[in-house]
Amino acid sequence: MTQSTTRPKAPTPTDAARGIGRIVRANLSTAELYEDAVRGGEGVIAADGPLVVRTGKHTGRSPQDKFIVKEPGSAAKIWWGEVNRPIALEHYDRLRARLMAYLADRPVYAQDCFIGAHARHRRSLRVYTETAWASIFARNLFRRPGAEDLAAFAPNFTIINVPSFQADPTTEGTRTGTAILVDLAAMEVIIVGTEYAGEIKKSAFTVMNYLMPDEGVLPMHSAANVGADGESVVFFGLSGTGKTTLSADPLRSLVGDDEHGWGVDGVFNFEGGCYAKTIRLSPMYEPDIFQTTRRFGTVLENVDLDPATRELDLDSERFTENTRGAYPLEFIGNADPTGLAGQPTNIVLLTADAFGVLPPISRLTSDQAQYHFISGYTAKLAGTEIGVKEPQATFSACFGAPFMPRHPGEYAAMLAERLARYSVRAWLVNTGWTGGPYGTGERMDIDHTRSMVRAALDGRLDGVPTVTDPIIGVEVPVSCPDVPAEVLQPRATWTDPDAYDRQAAALARMFADNFAAYADGVPESVRQAGPKVIDDGGEDLKVAGPFEG
Repeated sequence: MTQSTTRPKAPTPTDAARGIGRIVRANLSTAELYEDAVRGGEGVIAADGPLVVRTGKHTGRSPQDKFIVKEPGSAAKIWWGEVNRPIALEHYDRLRARLMAYLADRPVYAQDCFIGAHARHRRSLRVYTETAWASIFARNLFRRPGAEDLAAFAPNFTIINVPSFQADPTTEGTRTGTAILVDLAAMEVIIVGTEYAGEIKKSAFTVMNYLMPDEGVLPMHSAANVGADGESVVFFGLSGTGKTTLSADPLRSLVGDDEHGWGVDGVFNFEGGCYAKTIRLSPMYEPDIFQTTRRFGTVLENVDLDPATRELDLDSERFTENTRGAYPLEFIGNADPTGLAGQPTNIVLLTADAFGVLPPISRLTSDQAQYHFISGYTAKLAGTEIGVKEPQATFSACFGAPFMPRHPGEYAAMLAERLARYSVRAWLVNTGWTGGPYGTGERMDIDHTRSMVRAALDGRLDGVPTVTDPIIGVEVPVSCPDVPAEVLQPRATWTDPDAYDRQAAALARMFADNFAAYADGVPESVRQAGPKVIDDGGEDLKVAGPFEG
């Protein structure tokens, strides 16, 4: 279909507010929203106070149902393809008009929020939701304005979240009745057909990832914390790699666990809360996060509980393995309330390699850091629901491909510039398997991982001799305080070194095959910085599509 190049005047947030409906319950407190949620049958209160809700058939994001409106103002900056799918202006406008008519006589909730702790780069965001619990989610995840800010609040962009509304694929250009539509001209996001609240969070992140490079800020799907010396560290990583766990270090202050910007003044959190995985959460290894599941104000998605006692069962995956807790950052005792930190001295790229190939920690050159940043590698376990536990490689550019509207090379170049300007050290940390792949080897000891990360951050690894991994190409320390030396060299942990070589060769091929899609947008030195490909008939490893929680 021919796509139009003009449109009527884009609706401003004020116009959108007039079209939303006659009853807008704006900026209610968490307690008021709890009452509405329980009264409306949206969820139940668990024994210790959190609100437990179900999200129906959507227990995770729907990346194939996300579209960006193709319009002249932003089209040239978008990296169009499987991640950033276009939708025509007329389709968006048709769906929006029908949605406004649908909401005309329905009450909705609204929360006015900020996204971005840095005053110069933050945006004012108004989130309209059909349910009270999703309004709590917005209060928890974004930054709350003070009374003075609310009095003069004027949103820069708007999110409209209406799960009960269904898109019409035959007339509105969507794939299904579920749609997440981002209009960068109108600065508006429409989410319909899904109750999964992560779509609210990640669509706002997508908008920031589009806007920030033009302001000289690198947007990052990352956690960040800061030490007593004021030195910050950035943790990149996909879901399940330990990003939230490792950033919540009791010896350091948490800046944030998921979305940040890196500008001339340092690192700043986009959010005001956390959206943590809760499946099999450990009170021993993740005590701060565990305690948030016992607090009034936390929203728990798809967590199982006893219907009589209302006691939680965090080990249950009856509804999904992707159980989630949404809570304000202040629920973490050592969180930095400002959301601001200085320039990082280290960045850590996290991966959970289920093939047992990557070293537990290694030092990266700038080119290698860009290569692994663009690759965004981890491995997930597939088929557990039918008993087939087989690792699958997955790659997600910039550790968050579904939320990156621009070419990954653009973000990688910004990363490289900052590494050079601020003399930042880069590390690759594998929190996955050692001694063999999943099913044969063992998961990395979390205490060992913490010790390695702390040694890297405080400089104790700086003078340690290294050896170059012959396939992966990274520099691996030969020793680390509080970590057995044999753990550091992955090949030595396998009982069959030849099997390791075959597995490593296969993984190197997969890195190269994946990176080919990005090669045209990066320098030659970065293209050559990946694992060494050896054609030796290595193992055939399975590949999963890119994912992120």
